[in-house]
Amino acid sequence: MESDGPETSHPDGEVTHLGGSSRCAPRYGSCAGSLSSVELTPLQKPAISLTRSYTAVAVLCYVNLLNYMDRYTIAGVLLNIQKFFDIYDSTSGLLQTVFICSFLLLAPIFGYLGDRYNRKYIMIGGLSVWLVSALGSSFVTKPYFWVLVLLRAIVGTGEASYTTIAPTIIGDLFSGTKRTLMIAAFYIFIPVGSGLGYIAGSSIATLTGDWRWALTLNPILGVVGLLLLIFFCPNPPRGAAETMHGQGVMGHSSYMEDVKYLLKNKSFVWSSMGVTAMAFLTGALGFWTPTFLSRAQVSQGIQPPCTEEPCDTSDSYIFGAVTVVTGILGVCLGMTLSRWLRDKLPNADPLICAVGMLTSSPCLLIAMFLPSTSIPATYVFIAVGETLLSLNWPILADILLYVVVPNRRATAEALQITVCHLLGDAGSPYLIGAISDTLRKYNADTHIWSFHSLQYSLLLCPFIGVLGGLFFLMTTLHITKDRREAQLLVEGAPPSQPVSES
Repeated sequence: MESDGPETSHPDGEVTHLGGSSRCAPRYGSCAGSLSSVELTPLQKPAISLTRSYTAVAVLCYVNLLNYMDRYTIAGVLLNIQKFFDIYDSTSGLLQTVFICSFLLLAPIFGYLGDRYNRKYIMIGGLSVWLVSALGSSFVTKPYFWVLVLLRAIVGTGEASYTTIAPTIIGDLFSGTKRTLMIAAFYIFIPVGSGLGYIAGSSIATLTGDWRWALTLNPILGVVGLLLLIFFCPNPPRGAAETMHGQGVMGHSSYMEDVKYLLKNKSFVWSSMGVTAMAFLTGALGFWTPTFLSRAQVSQGIQPPCTEEPCDTSDSYIFGAVTVVTGILGVCLGMTLSRWLRDKLPNADPLICAVGMLTSSPCLLIAMFLPSTSIPATYVFIAVGETLLSLNWPILADILLYVVVPNRRATAEALQITVCHLLGDAGSPYLIGAISDTLRKYNADTHIWSFHSLQYSLLLCPFIGVLGGLFFLMTTLHITKDRREAQLLVEGAPPSQPVSES
């Protein structure tokens, strides 16, 4: 039986269709690619209480903290790893590249599963894989660098499941301003976890005299996170926070239909390109900045070169502390600006992201040249640049959640993760290291040139930041229309209904 328009949902189990199945508007392509097959079904589940929802967000934030601590612990002890295995910059960058590559390759699989199966079980399985592989990394001995590379790739498997799915659960527990606050709380642990990874890694390596001990902390804390996920994290109906009585949105579309829908969502496409540029920038700087600052001080004679373990990792400690402080400041500032400007400017969110990227780039460019004269001044500009970049963290996820319908959000998260890592931080640490090694060949025996070769290779990052800012400016042109259309589809309005822009 054909449906001529939106139907209402009734307590006796009737279905609410999002638009007619025979008169599909071409706004998002053919009928198969639209949401005509998506239904609102009153699921027989009680509403999740606010207390349980807040507890779930706290658990997800804790695990997110551990994810990013683990990701940057390696960077915090990179000098020790290079000395231990006797490897160059390009080989060192490979550790981060294989991690990101496995992460991005498996994200689409977890996105597909996350839109169709129990998300809690998927996260528990992924986190279990992460715990085993992360702990195994701490037992690698000197002749087996390839084993460390392999284990870092497996760690990416675990993180792919969690990072793809966790934001969609928060999106289904809260809506409106509360969702913005919860997403901000979740994403504030990206810079905080990254900073603590540097601090914990360098501190434990210095304390024990062996960098491998630094890799044992996160798996121990991860066991706690696994138990918390099992007992305190629910699997809410998809779209529960945005539908009446929390009944949720049920989808009956194929994976290719989901992809077609997302590719025609211009806000999603342009913002994903902006996220990709940001991933390139943060991935390269996050991995190489402590080493870069250490070489700067060696070139000035402030500290001696590392000839044997343990190396001086004080720069990792300082950079980690700066990252934590600027991350918290930037996320809070970004969230505040978003809430303040959203009612005044419908396209405020991507505009804030664009301003953050475009203004951080000159700060980071200046920071590339200052270490030759003043390390403290370098940290000041790094702090300003990181604060401006961190404006984006709470906003990026919120954009995706409100321009994409609930039953396609895990797929959207997965595709965005795949693209931004494939073209962003999967290759940027290795690329920067490879350029540095190439330049270093011209004068391989001096510590001054070792610093300058890495300095010149890092100059690529600010220019990528400008490109990312332009992508976010393009997002501002489409964000209002795409957000309104997604909202109307969830509320049951037919896709053919005109969407007025305010």
